[in-house]
Amino acid sequence: MKVALLQHTPEPELTIALAARLCYSQVGIDALKEKLSGADIKNFLDKIMSLGHQSVLEHASFTFGIEGISRVTSHQLVRHRVASYSQQSQRYVSHKEQFAVVTPPSIADNPEFVERFQAQVAALHAAYAELVNAGVPAEDARYLLPNATETKIIVTMNGRELLHFFTVRCCERAQWEIRAMAIEMLKLVRPLAPTVFGKAGPGCLAGPCPEGPFCCGKMAEVREFFKGV
Repeated sequence: MKVALLQHTPEPELTIALAARLCYSQVGIDALKEKLSGADIKNFLDKIMSLGHQSVLEHASFTFGIEGISRVTSHQLVRHRVASYSQQSQRYVSHKEQFAVVTPPSIADNPEFVERFQAQVAALHAAYAELVNAGVPAEDARYLLPNATETKIIVTMNGRELLHFFTVRCCERAQWEIRAMAIEMLKLVRPLAPTVFGKAGPGCLAGPCPEGPFCCGKMAEVREFFKGV
């Protein structure tokens, strides 16, 4: 898996602070910008975050390039509807060489399972290639491709949606692959907006576990882990 931050709003916390300050000020935007120092931005953002005034976070956006994830994970990712996605097409990009796949750790750790998994992948690719070579359009042959098939996707989310995404997908109960991806995304945006994302992560970082009876039971370890992200 490779996760890169391709683009983002310049000075995202300044943009957010300006938007928030504007709501409560009679002066113009230029005057507001001149008055905001680094300390002012942090203090003001701390205040609006504590009050839950998160609509202003939507003025900052972050665009990620993600490679080497499975279709399992991309299908979960696009359920976050307040975002923009551009994904490698299986209709227009055919797999003349054997398609790459993501192997879950529970399979990769067992030699017998790995052998069976790889054999099935090879058989599927052979059938796929046979259909394409016989003239079947790639858009139809792709029906054979498994969920394990690797894909590439570009994702743009605003700051507010990212916070929600981290709350849901950094949780221990999230599926392992999308959780790993979410943690990598968090590592990339936290240095750019440390006040906004400094406490980002699963819901148990800020209070009791929101999973209730389905709690993983590892809150102490989870909180310690995200201190270092």
